[in-house]
Amino acid sequence: MHGRRCKVHCGKPEGLGGKRYRLAQGTQVREEDFGLLFYTMKGPRLFFLKCGRLLEPGFFGGEVSLAQWNSERSVSERASLGIEQSLKGLEEKGVILEC
Repeated sequence: MHGRRCKVHCGKPEGLGGKRYRLAQGTQVREEDFGLLFYTMKGPRLFFLKCGRLLEPGFFGGEVSLAQWNSERSVSERASLGIEQSLKGLEEKGVILEC
C-alpha cells in the first residue's frame, strides 16, 4: 500500500474498475487553466496537478475509478500514465486518499 487509505469505504468494488480517490480531510480542489489546484489546511499547502481538462474536481468523489474516467474521455495511454503517477504523488503526500 502506498499511503493512507480512505477511512470511509466508497462502497464500490475494486476489481475491474481500479483505483478510486477521495480528497483527504481538510483538502479542497478547484479547476484552473493548467489543471487542478489542491489546497490543504494542514500547512497550509498548495499542490498543482498539470492535467489540463483531463481531470476535474468531481473525479475526487470516489465514485469512478481512474480507468473508467479515462476510458469515458478517450484519454491516451501516455496521458493516463502521467496522471496516475501524479495521483500517486498526491496520495503519498496525504492530499488524496485511495478508497
